[in-house]
Amino acid sequence: MEQSFFLAMAEKYKDSVYRIALNYFGNTYDADDTVQEVLLKLYTSKKTFQNSEHVRNWLIRVTINVCKNALRMPWRSRNVELNDEVSESVVFALPEQSELYRTVMGLPEKYRIVLYLFYYEEFSVKEIAKLLKLRETAVTTRLSRARDQLKTNLTEVSG
Repeated sequence: MEQSFFLAMAEKYKDSVYRIALNYFGNTYDADDTVQEVLLKLYTSKKTFQNSEHVRNWLIRVTINVCKNALRMPWRSRNVELNDEVSESVVFALPEQSELYRTVMGLPEKYRIVLYLFYYEEFSVKEIAKLLKLRETAVTTRLSRARDQLKTNLTEVSG
Protein backbone atom coordinates (compact mmCIF):
# COMPACT_ATOMS: atom_id res chain seq x y z
CA MET A 1 0.00 0.00 0.00
CA GLU A 2 1.26 3.43 -0.89
CA GLN A 3 2.35 5.27 2.26
CA SER A 4 0.62 8.57 1.43
CA PHE A 5 -2.68 6.76 0.83
CA PHE A 6 -2.31 4.85 4.08
CA LEU A 7 -1.53 8.02 6.06
CA ALA A 8 -4.51 9.84 4.56
CA MET A 9 -6.90 6.96 5.33
CA ALA A 10 -5.47 6.41 8.81
CA GLU A 11 -5.89 10.09 9.66
CA LYS A 12 -9.40 10.18 8.23
CA TYR A 13 -10.77 7.04 9.91
CA LYS A 14 -8.74 6.49 13.10
CA ASP A 15 -11.35 8.28 15.22
CA SER A 16 -14.16 6.09 13.88
CA VAL A 17 -12.13 2.96 14.59
CA TYR A 18 -11.38 4.25 18.09
CA ARG A 19 -15.02 5.05 18.88
CA ILE A 20 -16.22 1.64 17.69
CA ALA A 21 -13.59 -0.09 19.83
CA LEU A 22 -14.52 2.11 22.79
CA ASN A 23 -18.13 1.03 22.33
CA TYR A 24 -17.09 -2.61 22.50
CA PHE A 25 -14.57 -2.44 25.33
CA GLY A 26 -15.56 0.53 27.44
CA ASN A 27 -11.95 1.46 28.14
CA THR A 28 -9.36 3.56 26.38
CA TYR A 29 -6.51 1.05 26.65
CA ASP A 30 -8.20 -1.67 24.63
CA ALA A 31 -9.58 0.92 22.20
CA ASP A 32 -6.05 2.29 21.59
CA ASP A 33 -4.70 -1.24 21.06
CA THR A 34 -7.49 -1.96 18.61
CA VAL A 35 -6.76 1.18 16.59
CA GLN A 36 -3.12 0.14 16.29
CA GLU A 37 -4.02 -3.41 15.30
CA VAL A 38 -6.60 -2.33 12.70
CA LEU A 39 -4.32 0.30 11.15
CA LEU A 40 -1.51 -2.24 10.99
CA LYS A 41 -3.88 -4.59 9.14
CA LEU A 42 -4.67 -1.76 6.73
CA TYR A 43 -0.99 -0.99 6.18
CA THR A 44 -0.09 -4.62 5.50
CA SER A 45 -3.22 -5.35 3.46
CA LYS A 46 -2.72 -6.42 -0.13
CA LYS A 47 -6.34 -5.50 -0.89
CA THR A 48 -7.03 -3.02 -3.66
CA PHE A 49 -9.54 -0.41 -2.53
CA GLN A 50 -11.92 1.23 -4.98
CA ASN A 51 -12.35 4.49 -3.02
CA SER A 52 -12.25 5.94 0.48
CA GLU A 53 -15.79 4.69 1.21
CA HIS A 54 -14.56 1.16 0.46
CA VAL A 55 -11.68 1.71 2.90
CA ARG A 56 -14.11 3.02 5.54
CA ASN A 57 -16.36 -0.02 5.27
CA TRP A 58 -13.38 -2.37 5.33
CA LEU A 59 -11.92 -0.67 8.41
CA ILE A 60 -15.20 -0.83 10.29
CA ARG A 61 -15.66 -4.51 9.46
CA VAL A 62 -12.08 -5.28 10.55
CA THR A 63 -12.56 -3.26 13.75
CA ILE A 64 -15.71 -5.19 14.61
CA ASN A 65 -13.92 -8.48 13.96
CA VAL A 66 -10.89 -7.50 16.06
CA CYS A 67 -13.13 -6.44 18.93
CA LYS A 68 -15.25 -9.58 18.81
CA ASN A 69 -12.15 -11.80 18.65
CA ALA A 70 -10.63 -10.03 21.65
CA LEU A 71 -13.84 -10.38 23.63
CA ARG A 72 -13.86 -14.14 22.97
CA MET A 73 -10.55 -14.61 24.74
CA PRO A 74 -10.98 -16.76 27.85
CA TRP A 75 -9.12 -14.30 30.08
CA ARG A 76 -11.48 -11.45 29.23
CA SER A 77 -14.84 -10.92 30.87
CA ARG A 78 -17.56 -9.98 28.41
CA ASN A 79 -19.22 -7.76 31.00
CA VAL A 80 -17.23 -4.57 30.69
CA GLU A 81 -18.67 -1.67 32.63
CA LEU A 82 -18.21 1.96 31.73
CA ASN A 83 -14.84 2.95 33.06
CA ASP A 84 -14.80 6.17 35.12
CA GLU A 85 -11.66 7.20 33.27
CA VAL A 86 -13.50 7.02 29.95
CA SER A 87 -16.50 8.98 31.12
CA GLU A 88 -14.26 11.66 32.64
CA SER A 89 -12.02 11.88 29.58
CA VAL A 90 -14.90 12.74 27.26
CA VAL A 91 -15.87 16.40 27.57
CA PHE A 92 -19.18 17.82 26.36
CA ALA A 93 -20.43 21.39 26.06
CA LEU A 94 -23.74 20.65 27.77
CA PRO A 95 -24.48 18.49 30.84
CA GLU A 96 -27.31 16.81 28.90
CA GLN A 97 -24.82 15.54 26.32
CA SER A 98 -22.67 14.05 29.06
CA GLU A 99 -25.68 12.32 30.61
CA LEU A 100 -26.75 10.94 27.22
CA TYR A 101 -23.23 9.61 26.63
CA ARG A 102 -23.19 7.86 30.03
CA THR A 103 -26.63 6.41 29.39
CA VAL A 104 -25.65 5.13 25.93
CA MET A 105 -22.43 3.60 27.30
CA GLY A 106 -24.53 1.87 29.96
CA LEU A 107 -26.47 -0.05 27.30
CA PRO A 108 -25.45 -3.59 26.34
CA GLU A 109 -22.78 -3.76 23.62
CA LYS A 110 -25.15 -5.10 20.95
CA TYR A 111 -27.32 -1.99 21.31
CA ARG A 112 -24.46 0.51 21.64
CA ILE A 113 -22.81 -0.55 18.41
CA VAL A 114 -25.96 -0.33 16.26
CA LEU A 115 -26.79 3.09 17.74
CA TYR A 116 -23.27 4.28 17.03
CA LEU A 117 -23.20 3.01 13.46
CA PHE A 118 -26.68 4.35 12.71
CA TYR A 119 -26.49 7.81 14.30
CA TYR A 120 -22.81 8.71 14.28
CA GLU A 121 -21.43 6.90 11.24
CA GLU A 122 -24.75 7.35 9.41
CA PHE A 123 -24.94 3.83 8.03
CA SER A 124 -28.28 2.54 6.83
CA VAL A 125 -29.93 -0.46 8.46
CA LYS A 126 -28.96 -2.54 5.42
CA GLU A 127 -25.29 -1.48 5.69
CA ILE A 128 -25.22 -2.16 9.45
CA ALA A 129 -26.71 -5.60 8.85
CA LYS A 130 -23.97 -6.35 6.35
CA LEU A 131 -21.20 -5.03 8.63
CA LEU A 132 -22.42 -6.94 11.69
CA LYS A 133 -23.46 -10.00 9.70
CA LEU A 134 -27.03 -9.79 10.96
CA ARG A 135 -30.43 -9.72 9.31
CA GLU A 136 -31.90 -6.29 8.68
CA THR A 137 -34.80 -7.16 10.99
CA ALA A 138 -32.34 -7.90 13.79
CA VAL A 139 -30.69 -4.50 13.32
CA THR A 140 -34.09 -2.78 13.30
CA THR A 141 -35.09 -4.65 16.46
CA ARG A 142 -31.84 -3.72 18.21
CA LEU A 143 -32.24 -0.07 17.25
CA SER A 144 -35.82 -0.08 18.54
CA ARG A 145 -34.89 -1.77 21.82
CA ALA A 146 -31.91 0.54 22.28
CA ARG A 147 -34.14 3.60 21.79
CA ASP A 148 -36.69 2.18 24.26
CA GLN A 149 -33.98 1.52 26.86
CA LEU A 150 -32.52 4.98 26.34
CA LYS A 151 -35.94 6.57 26.75
CA THR A 152 -36.59 4.60 29.93
CA ASN A 153 -33.15 5.27 31.40
CA LEU A 154 -33.18 8.98 30.54
CA THR A 155 -36.71 9.36 31.96
CA GLU A 156 -35.54 7.75 35.22
CA VAL A 157 -32.53 10.07 35.41
CA SER A 158 -34.44 13.26 34.67
CA GLY A 159 -37.61 12.28 36.53
